[in-house]
Amino acid sequence: MNKHLLRSCVLAALLLPAVTFGQGNPTAADYFNEGIQKSNAKDYTGALQAFTTAIILNPENAPSYYNRSLAKISLNDIQGAILDLDQAIELNPQDANAFLYRGINRTKIDDFRGAVQDFNRAIELNPNDALLYYHRGLSRAQVNYLATALADFNKAAGLAPSDVNILTARGNCKNQMNDFKGALADFSTALEKAPNKSQALVGRGYARFRLDDPKGALADFGRSIEISPNDADLFYKRGLVKTRMADFAGAIIDFDKTLQIDPAHFKAHFSRGYCKSRTGSQKQAIQDIDRSIEMGNNTLQTKAYYSDFITQNLLPLLSTVLQERYRISELADDRSDAFLLRGLLKNASGESKAALADLNRAIELSPTSSESYFVRSIIRSSLGDQKGALIDCNSAVKLNPRHAEAYYLRGIVRYDTGDEQAGCVDLSRAGELGYVQSYKIIGEKCNRATAQR
Repeated sequence: MNKHLLRSCVLAALLLPAVTFGQGNPTAADYFNEGIQKSNAKDYTGALQAFTTAIILNPENAPSYYNRSLAKISLNDIQGAILDLDQAIELNPQDANAFLYRGINRTKIDDFRGAVQDFNRAIELNPNDALLYYHRGLSRAQVNYLATALADFNKAAGLAPSDVNILTARGNCKNQMNDFKGALADFSTALEKAPNKSQALVGRGYARFRLDDPKGALADFGRSIEISPNDADLFYKRGLVKTRMADFAGAIIDFDKTLQIDPAHFKAHFSRGYCKSRTGSQKQAIQDIDRSIEMGNNTLQTKAYYSDFITQNLLPLLSTVLQERYRISELADDRSDAFLLRGLLKNASGESKAALADLNRAIELSPTSSESYFVRSIIRSSLGDQKGALIDCNSAVKLNPRHAEAYYLRGIVRYDTGDEQAGCVDLSRAGELGYVQSYKIIGEKCNRATAQR
C-alpha cells in the first residue's frame, strides 16, 4: 500500500515544475510541489495546508485534490479524503488510482457496496492491476458475495502469483466457503514465501482445525502467538482448539490470557465458562456465561436506543429543519416533496411512525434526494433507531458532501454510541460547512475526549 501511495505522489509531482518560489507571488504549482515535498517528508499537516492553498489558487487541478486526499488518509481523516477523491474524480474520471483509494476508504466506513462500484470502475480503466481485483475481492467477501470474491482473488493471483496478501485473502475466502483443503494449500504457499505471515498462520491453523488436525492447528497458532504475543484473538482461537481436544485446563489458560489482553472479549468469557462447566466449576461457569451475555448485548443495538445527549441536540435540529429549510410552494411531478413535508409535520405532531412511512415513500419516489435521507435520519434517531439514522446520514452526505446538518446528526449519534473520534470529525466538518451549533458540542465533548486520549 505505501509503495502505491508513494508512486502516486511521485507521478503527480511530475505534472508541475519543481518548487522554486521566485520574487513574484507563489503560484498554485509552487504550493502543489511544496505539498509533495512535505508529504514525502511525512509532514502531512503541512502538506494538507500546501495542497489547500494550491486548490484555492487553482480549483480545477485534479492532482491537488488527489494528493490532499492522501495527506488526509495519513491523518486518518477518512471522510475528508473521500470528499477530495470525489472532486478529483469529477475533474479527471480517467484516474484509476482515485477510484482505487476512494474504494479503499469507503471500506473503512463500511460502505462495501460503494467500494465495489469504485473498484469496478478502476478495473475498467486498468484491467491488469492485481491490486484492484484484490481489494474488490475483500469488499465482496465483507458482504458475503463469496463466489465473486473468490473469482476476484483468482484473477489477482493470476496477475501476481507471488503476492502473499492475495494468497492469504484467497485462503480466508476458501475457509469461509468451507473449502478447507483449498485454503490449506493457499496458506501453505503463502507461508513458503513469507514464513512469519501471522494471518496466514492463523488461517492455516483454522483450516487444519476443521480438517481434524488439531496438533497441526496448535503448532500454527503457537507460532502466530510467538510473532504477535499481544493479539488476544490468537489465544482465544488456540483455546478453541484445546477445547476440541478436551484439554479444558489448557484452554482455560488461553482464555484467561485472552481476557487479560482484552477484557471486553465476551466470546472468551463464554468459552471459558463452557470449559469450567466441564471441569466441575459450575458457579464460576455461570458467572462467565452471564458476563458473556451482558457484554455481548452491550454492543448489539438492534433495539431502540435513546439518550439524553442525542435528544437534547436533536430537538433544535428538528425545529431548524421544519421552520427554516422547508417552505415548499410548488410540488414537483414525482410528489416526493409532499411525502417529505407531510412526514416532517407528522413527526412534529408526535406521529413518528407514520412520518417514517412518508419518508420511506419520499425516498422511493426520489432516491437521489439527500434531504429525504437526512429527514428520515432525524426521524429514525427520534425513534431510537440510531443504526438506521447513521445509514441515512451516510447516504445524505454521499449524495450531498456539503450537507452540514447531516454531518452534525451523524456526529452526535456516533459520539454517543461510542465512536467518539469519528463523531468529533463529523462535528468539525459540520462547523466547517456552516452549522455553527456544532462548535458548542465540540467545546464540551471533543476537546475533553482528545485530552483523555
